[in-house]
Amino acid sequence: MLRAIVLLVLISLHSIVCDDPTIDVKTSSGVVRGKVITLYNHTVDQFLGIPFAQPPLGALRFSKPKPIETPAKDVIDCTANKDSCMQHDGTGLLKISEDCLFVDLWAPHSSNASGGALKPVMFWIYGGSLTSGSVALPTYDGALLTSYDVVIVTTNYRLGAFGFLYGGEESAPGDVGFFDQLLALKWTKENIHLFGGDPNQITIFGESAGSWSVSAHILSPLSRGLFKRAILESGAIFQDKKAGVLSKEKALTEAQQMAKSLNCTDGKLWLDCLRKVDAKTVNDYKGLDIFPIYGTQFLPLNAQQSFITHNYSADIDIMAGVMRNEGSMLGHMEYPKSDSLKTKEDFKSLVKAVTIPDLDVEKITAFYLTDVVANSTNGTKHAFWEFFGDIAITCPTYLFAKEFAQNSPKNNVYFYEWTHPSSLLGPLMGCSQEMGVCHAADIEIVFGMSVLVHSKDTDFSKSVMQMWTNFAKNGKPMDGTSYKWPRLIESGVVSPVTKIKEINPTKPDTILDNFFEKTCD
Repeated sequence: MLRAIVLLVLISLHSIVCDDPTIDVKTSSGVVRGKVITLYNHTVDQFLGIPFAQPPLGALRFSKPKPIETPAKDVIDCTANKDSCMQHDGTGLLKISEDCLFVDLWAPHSSNASGGALKPVMFWIYGGSLTSGSVALPTYDGALLTSYDVVIVTTNYRLGAFGFLYGGEESAPGDVGFFDQLLALKWTKENIHLFGGDPNQITIFGESAGSWSVSAHILSPLSRGLFKRAILESGAIFQDKKAGVLSKEKALTEAQQMAKSLNCTDGKLWLDCLRKVDAKTVNDYKGLDIFPIYGTQFLPLNAQQSFITHNYSADIDIMAGVMRNEGSMLGHMEYPKSDSLKTKEDFKSLVKAVTIPDLDVEKITAFYLTDVVANSTNGTKHAFWEFFGDIAITCPTYLFAKEFAQNSPKNNVYFYEWTHPSSLLGPLMGCSQEMGVCHAADIEIVFGMSVLVHSKDTDFSKSVMQMWTNFAKNGKPMDGTSYKWPRLIESGVVSPVTKIKEINPTKPDTILDNFFEKTCD
């Protein structure tokens, strides 16, 4: 991964001309100073590290972010990357601190933007299991996407214990990483017109844990009215699979155990004590499960309850999808023993190790080993990877989109399966050819990294960026093309066939049979 990011840094440096002119914009945070950069004859206003909240330090650790009440008196320099949130950075590229609540922003420069109309806005939330990630990673540079006449915003949010510790009281309500995203989204809606963006045309999109986050905002009553569309790339929080969520009781028990481990033993003042513990010590603690928490202010209901009671952002359009082999690289990384699985008993034993309640191990084994030759190491390994990808990523994403579509039949809901392997990041992240189309294979394509290095996927990347921005503009990814992409559900009925779009440069017009129904239901 480190080599991949270093490569992308070089790409980023290649794309920006030295001695770029600056541009000032007056915002609710103060006057922010960015750069005017040129990329492939396209001029972009770039702002790196605009503060959207007060620094979450001291008493504000574990608390909801506080808006900036008084604009800065001096001009805020947004010409270079700011600090990233506390995490264990495997890239060696990030400077981390608790003072990390910033957005990056790219907008078509006023001199070359087409017409005077405000542009659709795409608001990106990065992935990383809610424990890592940053807007400072060049992977998420939004400059090239603006050439499709949109404004791009990416946001930092607190990670790990800093963002998801639950203290059982108002000062530590849990899910504050989501509250960070929420405040950044509110800041965007309030200020984006100053950069040429339309506050009524915001699409939130994210990948992996960023896609979890997008689904959380769809469910949260606090995010209503802040966005018009949503793109979920490989992830959703969906209670039916019992994955990726915590109860308040378990979360509080873990937080209190953390306090004891860090010598914060006063029963009444343990949170105050934790706020005084050195940030590195908190960051290094390993005993917390970092997941969204239901029953909180941000997520009062789980996904199923929200859909049943129609308590969600029902009036938006959704595009969602998954990689063909979501579980290969992830299964290999999280369960190294999967590489040497051979027998049916080996498979069962590892399925049991996936600590998700109510798993029917016998049923799962029968389903995934049906076509596997007995005692086949290769076949059993791939079967486990498929199971893990389905339970962790594919089925939650599909079921979330399906439930949304069934309960909002008038809205556009599109679903895709991405079947083209990564040619740039994938091999460098450890996705071997055997693993196929791994988790995160889409990022380099969606953000145009393939275009910047003139890879074999340049044209594919351009077509995907066109689809993604088409959706942001009018809720229809294939608008203006001769290709078809049917909605997941028509007339409120799930069709077992011809409703899933294949995303692959060699098959631009392929619609797949809906095999997710059999696997996920």
